[in-house]
Amino acid sequence: MAAEECRPPPTRAPTPPPPQLPPQPQPPYQHHHLPPLKDTEQDYYTDKPPMGSPHKNDSSAAKRSMCAFLTIFLLLAGITLLVLWLVYRPYKPRFKVVGAAIYSLNTTTPPFMSTTMQFTLLIRNPNRRVSLYLDRFSAFVSYRNQAITQQVMLPPLHQDKHSTVSVAPVIGGTPVPVSAEVSNGLMVDQAYGVVGLRVVLLGRLRWKAGAIKTAHYGLYVRCDLVMGLKKGFVGQVPLLGAPPCHVDV
Repeated sequence: MAAEECRPPPTRAPTPPPPQLPPQPQPPYQHHHLPPLKDTEQDYYTDKPPMGSPHKNDSSAAKRSMCAFLTIFLLLAGITLLVLWLVYRPYKPRFKVVGAAIYSLNTTTPPFMSTTMQFTLLIRNPNRRVSLYLDRFSAFVSYRNQAITQQVMLPPLHQDKHSTVSVAPVIGGTPVPVSAEVSNGLMVDQAYGVVGLRVVLLGRLRWKAGAIKTAHYGLYVRCDLVMGLKKGFVGQVPLLGAPPCHVDV
């Protein structure tokens, strides 16, 4: 028993180290293909100038210069047109009835009446630098806002600068339908010896300054007059009142 207690304990064999694996060979270097760049990324890597570069500033300056040029040009053109208008400003022609003659006036066959009249009108061009043209010129006579003659066409008229012409159209000759108020009113006025009529002139007016002609404008002229007329009288009648005609353009 004592010999067994003095025997040394058994020793353990050392644990062998783990086996080492041989080194693995490295794979050869491979080129990786990258996806294509987007437009914004391409702009970043290209030579395009960035925001706020001198190239863009030059473009903005050119646009501002063009706008300034157009503004100045339009302003100068407007001032030129205004000066020309003030210098060559056209005035409307002036009309006035200076004579009247009655050749027939028949109101005894209602609802028709027939009359033949002649009026002498002075047409004055007050413009010193502008001549005028009257086209599609016509005239008729009315009584109490109703026509008592047919519309008569007159020849076109060209009037020189600051001049006066006289026209004497003969109006009427064809029976026209009228109301009983018109026929009765004319008979009453002839009995008193005073008849009020209106001569109406229509046409198209344009002005000419040098080689420049304006567009056509509608012309409407009203000439109110009062005549001394007795029933059955034929010939030149006195004008008891003939103010200047009212001209609308």
